[in-house]
Amino acid sequence: MKRARIIYNPTAGRELVKRELVDILQVYEKAGYETSAFATTPELNSAQNEAKRAALAGFDLIVAAGGDGTINEVVNGLAPLKRRPKLAIIPAGTTNDYARALRIPREDPLEAAEVILKHKTIKMDIGKAGNTYFANIAAGGLLTELTYSVPSKLKTLYGYFAYLAKGAELIPQIRPIDMSIEYDGGKYEGKASMFFLALTNSVGGFEQIVPDARLDDGKFTLLIVKAAGIADLLQIGAEILNGGKHVDDPRVIYKKTKKVIAKPLTNDRLMINLDGEYGGDAPMEFINLKQHIEVVANVDDIPDDALTSHQEKKIREYEEKFIAESENIDQ
Repeated sequence: MKRARIIYNPTAGRELVKRELVDILQVYEKAGYETSAFATTPELNSAQNEAKRAALAGFDLIVAAGGDGTINEVVNGLAPLKRRPKLAIIPAGTTNDYARALRIPREDPLEAAEVILKHKTIKMDIGKAGNTYFANIAAGGLLTELTYSVPSKLKTLYGYFAYLAKGAELIPQIRPIDMSIEYDGGKYEGKASMFFLALTNSVGGFEQIVPDARLDDGKFTLLIVKAAGIADLLQIGAEILNGGKHVDDPRVIYKKTKKVIAKPLTNDRLMINLDGEYGGDAPMEFINLKQHIEVVANVDDIPDDALTSHQEKKIREYEEKFIAESENIDQ
């Protein structure tokens, strides 16, 4: 029988996963997995270490139940391994960007667990930053330091509103940093208030920041915001909300790339944010690992243009239809 290990954060999402754990275990048993659970502890890299241990012990499925931070740790436990079990997600955090991109229910842990019963997966890209991995986003610049400034207790109590409140407080402090960003076919050197690399179309709860992101094409979406004034940032924010029009704004660089090298050009510190947590300081190299981890997803609800596998399937179907019609004409 296949085995699943649920790695859950007992304090995430007002302890919803913890309260429904027995029912969640039964869902994975119904899907054909002998299932056990592990509650993360305050110990450093608790979820990461357990994910690695379970993978090496031969488990077939690892379930990350918690916020984006828990998912990041589990990915870091699995990504370096030669044999990587499948990954499932039960969101229980603040923004749950990864679950949003995979169309996994974000309000009900039990409903999220039941996605496994559809038996559908995606081979997802992940990023590597130095010796660390990330599942959704890497970023740098003073705008990105907002995440570190919001206490965990506020995130739990007030969710995304905690970020908005802190963002309003920090806007007057934002200033550009002289940085060098090297990407496939180009390089930017100059002042920027932030840059980020996205693996999905969901960033901070918004789906229009990288509207054309694909989950499995082996490329990051790179966005560099050159503007730093409050008025400029508010205008770009309005363009994002107005159908993703920021991608054509001259104050923004928007590119697809497999690799990025970021470094500061002065003595300014360029802190790197990986999936919402501090991931070290630049200089740093980022590499896209194409289709590196197989993830349980609500595949039928994901738009076709978000998956190269869907696009390739459509092309094959079209080619087969064209060949069949050609053969009928010849006859």
